[in-house]
Parts: sequence; structure tokens; C-alpha cells
Amino acid sequence: MKPLEEKTLDSKVIYNGKIIDLHLEKVELPDGRTSEREVVKHPGAVAILAVTPEDKIVFVRQYRKPLNREIIEIPAGKLEPDETPETCAIRELEEETGYRTGKLEFLQSFYTSPGFADEIIHIYYTDQLEPGEEQLDQDEFVELMEVTLDEAIQMVKDQKIYDAKTAFAVQYLQLKRAME
Repeated sequence: MKPLEEKTLDSKVIYNGKIIDLHLEKVELPDGRTSEREVVKHPGAVAILAVTPEDKIVFVRQYRKPLNREIIEIPAGKLEPDETPETCAIRELEEETGYRTGKLEFLQSFYTSPGFADEIIHIYYTDQLEPGEEQLDQDEFVELMEVTLDEAIQMVKDQKIYDAKTAFAVQYLQLKRAME
């Protein structure tokens, strides 16, 4: 097998933002030619598949400006500098939903858009929820939703849920239940 690595020859920061940075990278291709790559740098994120004592999945409905529409997602958020994914998951769960947990199970990590971004998202599961207090960021507006697994599966089928991390979470729970 031939190596497919692209060696970075030069990297320029085009934009520094609150959530992402954009770099323009000059790379050497495996055949020796050069090319340019636009790379979005992201600090990483977490998402939490949370199930209530009543056996309902916790979702948030919120407006996503890049899509110009509302979407339904599992609770999620961006890693802060030097924050572990597990600590971030516990924090984001309470901030967005008001639920607290002391027990998380790591499910999976994956890259969201590897063609142009380095964002990795870490997915956790919990069914050990306690009421807490919602603490949304000043510019964050979400509506809490709690639905059964069957309702969530139907929402995926009806394309009411089409966010990748959320569809993954619903399918994970469906498979987990089928194997019990």
C-alpha cells in the first residue's frame, strides 16, 4: 500500500473565531505535487444520550443559524480549554437540560466532517439522571423535549431528526435495547 499522507508545507491562519479557526494549508501530495487545503480547526465537542427514569430520551430543540431552521438534537456542547470530554458532558447536560448525572458511559468518538474540519465529538450515555437547574448561555435558547425510543425512531424515519450525532444516538439505543 502506498502512503497517502499529505505533508503540511505551510499554514496560514485566515480567521480566528470564538468557536472555530480557519487555516489555509499548503500541502505536498503523495505524488510530490502541491495543493492547498482549507481546514476548520475546532476544539472538539461532546454529546449526551440521556434517558430519564421514565425511560424517555432527552432532546433539545433549537435554532441552528447555519441551517436557518430549528432542529432536534441530543444535548451537546463545545469543549473548553483543558476540559476533559467527561467533565464537559456533565456540564453541558446540566446547562442545557437541568439534569445532573454522576455516571456516564462512553459510547463513541467520531469526526463530524473530516473533509474540511478536525472537529471530533465524544458521545456519552447515561440513564442516571437527577433534577438540577438549567443554566443556558446568554445567547442560547433551547426547548427541552422528552420522547420514548419508539417516538424517536419515528422522528428519524420522518426526518424530524436528521442531525448525525442524534440519529447515531437513537440507533445506538435501539440496538442496545434489541440486544438486552
